Amino acid sequence: MMEANMADVINLKRFKKRSEREQSARQADANRARFGRTKAERALDERRKDRAGDLLDQHKLDDGGAS
Repeated sequence: MMEANMADVINLKRFKKRSEREQSARQADANRARFGRTKAERALDERRKDRAGDLLDQHKLDDGGAS
């Protein structure tokens, strides 16, 4: 925080705005940690999951009556 002596003049509006910006930045950091991933990252994971499922399906053995 800002240190002020009795003789120092403080612009309270500027001080309040600075406090609000710092609080907003802390909240944004918390939200980034909580929700963390971008839309592109989520889409990439979805494509990778679909691709892995498709590759697995290609290797399935048929249960046909070949015996």
